[in-house]
Amino acid sequence: MTRFSPARMASLFVPATALALGAVLATPAAAAPAEKAPALLTSYVALGDSYAAGPLIPLQTGLPPGCLRSSRNYPALVADTAGASDFRDVSCSGATTEDLFAPQRTALGTNPPQLDALSADTEGVTLSIGGNDIGFAAIIGECASRSPRQPGGAACRDFYTAGGEDQLLARIEETAPKIEAALAEIENRSPDADVLLVGYPAILPDSGPGCFPLIPFSPGDVEYLREIEKALNAMLAEEAEEAGVTYVDTYTPFIGHDICTLPGTKWIEGLVPTAPAAPVHPNALGMLAMAQAVLGELTIP
Repeated sequence: MTRFSPARMASLFVPATALALGAVLATPAAAAPAEKAPALLTSYVALGDSYAAGPLIPLQTGLPPGCLRSSRNYPALVADTAGASDFRDVSCSGATTEDLFAPQRTALGTNPPQLDALSADTEGVTLSIGGNDIGFAAIIGECASRSPRQPGGAACRDFYTAGGEDQLLARIEETAPKIEAALAEIENRSPDADVLLVGYPAILPDSGPGCFPLIPFSPGDVEYLREIEKALNAMLAEEAEEAGVTYVDTYTPFIGHDICTLPGTKWIEGLVPTAPAAPVHPNALGMLAMAQAVLGELTIP
């Protein structure tokens, strides 16, 4: 297997980038057609949660509608760029590792077990999972409620570390064997596939106090939540290494494009989005960056 060179990856990615920006940000008249890249990946399956699905990024597509998949999420951009003729995006907002193995009920239909999309002929697999296993949405809500009460402290950190044990670090540790099991099953079902475990992008600034009160996390809680996300990504990277698959770092590219940055620079939305995307999720620009990170790690025969 040969990894894309940076020049090769860039030459393939630029047309898809132009098309995606045209679909989301431009008028129909301004969206120029992209050149068709040569097919480099015939069969590609995308697994995962909302960070793969792209909730509320236009255009929302696919079944069931409750998965909130975007036609311009990072899996779609990767598939377009790699020329995958057999592309199956079964990612679903709210998914946990359990939903890889079992049906997932949404408000608008049931998503079949995601792993069922795999076959022995699958050539490429991406997986974005783990955030909901540790309670991503509840953590954001809990911290947004508690942190403003103690802007000079770290009420969220104090809540999750009460009693001397960090509940979130414990949840990350408990999720590790679930990631291991998922990667093992992918290998079992698609033994020849190039498998990429995709990490989570930088949500908060990589340094400094954050942007309270615009984002209602005190400096102490910004530091705590930043370290929790880094711990989650470190666990994913370790599981990828142990399984012999590729870990895709999306955290580093997002530094300087976090929820505290201005629209246009921002790749991930805050609690009140300024671009079409779910709160605290990548927007269209963020999905482009994630696709580029994946393509930079993709290998081809």
